[in-house]
Amino acid sequence: MPIQRVRPPLVADERTQLIGWFDLQRAIVAFKCEGLSEADAHRAVLPTSPLMTVAGIVSHLRWTEHCWFEVVFLDRGQSENPQFVQEPEDLDWMVDDVPLAQLLAEYEQQCARSNETITAHSLDDVGAHQEVGSGSASLRWMVIHMVEETARHAGHLDTVRELLDGRKGYY
Repeated sequence: MPIQRVRPPLVADERTQLIGWFDLQRAIVAFKCEGLSEADAHRAVLPTSPLMTVAGIVSHLRWTEHCWFEVVFLDRGQSENPQFVQEPEDLDWMVDDVPLAQLLAEYEQQCARSNETITAHSLDDVGAHQEVGSGSASLRWMVIHMVEETARHAGHLDTVRELLDGRKGYY
């Protein structure tokens, strides 16, 4: 079931608000994909950024969540994450042959796994895979970073979507 586009409560504990803002940004990502054709989902609209497609952004966000919450925080699954492949660079963005619906389903599943990890641990716990950059950061830092990362790419999706078909809107 897709995450709803609602803001977290104005007054709540830290974890509820962090996950609430994170889920809102994730839901905006899914919203920006609604009604797109496969061709448009894989179409590059920025000549100097050929991997910056709707499909590429969704894939990148999925693997970035996997990187932070499974590889860096839990120290598992590094070999399955394309972000750890040396060549070609940016492999997680290269999804021309993957349907958008599949990418969205995998992203939604990864978001659910990430939320399970966030819920099951103290926000003060630090990453278990400290050999990776920022691995010694707290879970709180990782969640805040991922809110920022997801919001940044939701903004990219705003621009890409408007260039593709003129569709605008935050909610």
